[in-house]
Amino acid sequence: MGDVGGMIRIGLIADTHMPGSLKALWPQAIAAFEGVDCILHAGDLHTLEIVDELNRIAPVYVAKGNGDEDIHDARLQHVWNLEFGDVRIGMIHQFPSPERKSGDIITASRQRHFGLVAPHVVIFGHTHMESLHVIDDVLYVNPGSPTLPRNQSLRLGTIGILDIAPQSITATIHQLTDHGVESHRQIMPLQLAVPNVVRR
Repeated sequence: MGDVGGMIRIGLIADTHMPGSLKALWPQAIAAFEGVDCILHAGDLHTLEIVDELNRIAPVYVAKGNGDEDIHDARLQHVWNLEFGDVRIGMIHQFPSPERKSGDIITASRQRHFGLVAPHVVIFGHTHMESLHVIDDVLYVNPGSPTLPRNQSLRLGTIGILDIAPQSITATIHQLTDHGVESHRQIMPLQLAVPNVVRR
């Protein structure tokens, strides 16, 4: 993405499963993404309608999920290696869950999908289980699902935000509510210190 100065805000979303779950994304999620520089969707969207809707807010990149194999669009790839200034972000749909697998398995999977040069952040989905973890100086983010959280019935779920600032990356998970969004009550923000991540 070239040189970027100052703060970069990225919206994170996954597993929208639309229009099977609902016809249009919750307005709370749309409002939460207003003003972001980019939106990363970690897959299982099922149709391009949600991509087009989000693309009206900011450029969208999608990791093709197991439910997206019949969708062909330049905005969808199985694996993304993105750069925002000096920050490397990898995105994929299916990835081992850090809370369930050992650090060795996570690292081996990361290297298999993204190469030996580690991204600073890995975004993934598939499980519908929101999570934040740091393993060997790599930040792993699953934003959960805004529509079918924790693989339950249709309800208000979660999204994520990634803030890139000079020398740090901060990931937060947000719960959609009837009145908007609020910070997740169980998952606290995680900050990764990375010297000179954004060139000025």
